[in-house]
Amino acid sequence: MNEIWTEKYRPKTLDEVVGQKSITDRLKGYVEAKNMSHLMFAGSPGTGKTTCALALARSMYGDSWRGNFIELNASDDRGIDVVRGKIKDFARTAPVDGAEFKIIFLDESDALTNDAQGALRRTMEKYSKTCRFILSCNYSSKIIDPIQSRCAVFRFRPLSNEDIREYLERICKEESLEVEEGALDALVYISRGDMRRAVNTLQTADSLGVPISVDVISKVSGSANEDEIMGILTSALAGRFTEASSKLDKVMIDYGLSGQDIIRQMHSQIFKLSVDTESKVKLIDKTGEIEFRIIEGSNEKIQLEALLAYMVLIGEKN
Repeated sequence: MNEIWTEKYRPKTLDEVVGQKSITDRLKGYVEAKNMSHLMFAGSPGTGKTTCALALARSMYGDSWRGNFIELNASDDRGIDVVRGKIKDFARTAPVDGAEFKIIFLDESDALTNDAQGALRRTMEKYSKTCRFILSCNYSSKIIDPIQSRCAVFRFRPLSNEDIREYLERICKEESLEVEEGALDALVYISRGDMRRAVNTLQTADSLGVPISVDVISKVSGSANEDEIMGILTSALAGRFTEASSKLDKVMIDYGLSGQDIIRQMHSQIFKLSVDTESKVKLIDKTGEIEFRIIEGSNEKIQLEALLAYMVLIGEKN
């Protein structure tokens, strides 16, 4: 049966979770005690928040975990009705198979309106004997303080390059993939600490039915090869403005990238340039200004070429 690899290879236990050892160790303490407080999982996408919630439920309840665990996505139902309806109905019913409490996992809870969060706070108070909440969010600052104070907060950091690479190598071995040299490095680069993005990109690349190469990864991920981005920057710093502009055109056309995509990749490469710190600071400052202009609706090509022109001037001083 064809499966989405993010689900097929999702860790089933807390021991299998990658790159969040300090968090999983604390969660294991809850499992041993057979008790837990309300929890808040905060962090960027693809870092293991949903995986940890599911693994915690499996470890806590064993085979009966499905009857004592419900997953809701707050971005689908973000109003007060979902709190008064689905959440309250599940919270007020008794746990099954002798469990002390049930778990409600509320994914993307930072999408809840303030009114819904106010109602959720009251529900968390009222049904705390029979129900515990795990709130997952990208930005904990969007959760109202009364809810934050009722939760133990777990902050998930982006996964390290080594963790992502090791996980991808395991999938490649399991799926018998033909991966060319440098392709996994390209995958790690485009993932930026997001395991889900890395695995999805790998599966998309495999679906093409060709050996997985750096070029294939770049094409399916919607991001340029980092060497090509660096080539644009080095040409501009060397004073070859026309050459840099031509390379920029080629990358944007070949990969179908927007100005925002390009400038974010440029930003990450500026730190690797062989110029002094003062020049890097000026380039980062200018990059931020150009990105703001693009977001506000300025012409992408003109703004990116303005950045290249500024790099030419920086290059002359170095």
